[in-house]
Amino acid sequence: MNINEFREEIPSLKQNRNGYPPVYFDNACMTLKPNNVIQAITDYYTKFPACGGRSRHWFTREVDERVSKSRAKVARFIGSKNPKEIVFTRNTTEAINLVGHAFDFRKGDVVLTTDKEHNSNLCIWKDLEIDKGIKHRFVPSNDDNTFNLNRLEAILREEGGRVKLLSMVHTSNLDGYTIPAKEIIELAHKYNALVLLDGAQSVPHKIIDVGELDVDFLAFSVHKMMGPSGVGVLYGKYDLLKSLGRYNVGGDTISNTYLDKSPEYLPPPMKFEAGLQDYAGMIAAGAACDFLNKVGRRDIDLYEMELNEYISDKLGKHEEIGIIGPENPRERSGICTFFIKKPTRLDHKEKMLDERLSDRYNIMIRSGMFCVNGWFNQKLKEGKINRIWFPAFRASFYLYNKKEEIDLFITAIEEELERLKEVPIF
Repeated sequence: MNINEFREEIPSLKQNRNGYPPVYFDNACMTLKPNNVIQAITDYYTKFPACGGRSRHWFTREVDERVSKSRAKVARFIGSKNPKEIVFTRNTTEAINLVGHAFDFRKGDVVLTTDKEHNSNLCIWKDLEIDKGIKHRFVPSNDDNTFNLNRLEAILREEGGRVKLLSMVHTSNLDGYTIPAKEIIELAHKYNALVLLDGAQSVPHKIIDVGELDVDFLAFSVHKMMGPSGVGVLYGKYDLLKSLGRYNVGGDTISNTYLDKSPEYLPPPMKFEAGLQDYAGMIAAGAACDFLNKVGRRDIDLYEMELNEYISDKLGKHEEIGIIGPENPRERSGICTFFIKKPTRLDHKEKMLDERLSDRYNIMIRSGMFCVNGWFNQKLKEGKINRIWFPAFRASFYLYNKKEEIDLFITAIEEELERLKEVPIF
């Protein structure tokens, strides 16, 4: 991969502040945008800024044609042969909520997740426990945060056919670990359960083929794959999309309505795309696919693992630092989440570590629980982590990051550790 060539296509990297360029290590939250994605958005707003689907003039026809092409690109990007299996949503969260609310759950049905779910793939199931009387269970991870297939099968056997859906994070935004999805899907289907994968952290980084996986539903966000914010995708096997109930209804979802009887609804994907859409974002989703195809997702995956090995080796030299997840950095893709095993500020009035890195070096990382509160709270309850270590810190990489940036980050971290030298290790 020619990293510098790809960096040239990302305008936000071509700036300086306080004498430093931006060092962006917050890619698990949001990725930067290349020129072709920005141009796709600009084209919509400057050349044909009209609604799609409703009118017959040439602006609308241009919108419809470009959205249709983008839908087909997204389908090919994940290995689907049918663009009608692609539903545009606002984000991964809405895609998961769509399935949750439109699925024909009955009281007593069971939904299984991992114990490392983003709140977007946890809150919906906890709410449906109250609203519909379903039961949510999680599969406890191994001590190193890897997935335990034997525990999964034990739960499937124990529930005796009551498990209707496995809704699981494919690649964790906590530690970058990727679950053995194909084996999980085969096991779930053996017990007549469907599988929804949260692909927010996998689709942008790895080659995903929904046909090969035989996954039933896949949700992901375009803003994590160099596309615009406010656009997500739900893939579903077409017959399953047809079987789902309605989620959000109104304009563009119907073929006809009446005052004295129920509306007549359109088939998927229109069935789920109610009202005026983010046409610019939908079109730019295809442009993001174009850019990532040009780079090559296999190369992205390998490069991120290389960067993780590099940073893990350097952080591992410091006893004050503990990395969350599998010991082998190649099992953590492009995410390195760590604790500093001592309080990270000497005075509660001063800024946190991530703020100081940003202010002094323009290094951008994430701190906190990363919307995986359930895992952190469970580990605190079990005594596996120490509350005094909070917050955790996450450096997450993408195709445009460089080892030189990691060197700068390590220098900054070592300065912070020196500053905290008088604080005892807990």
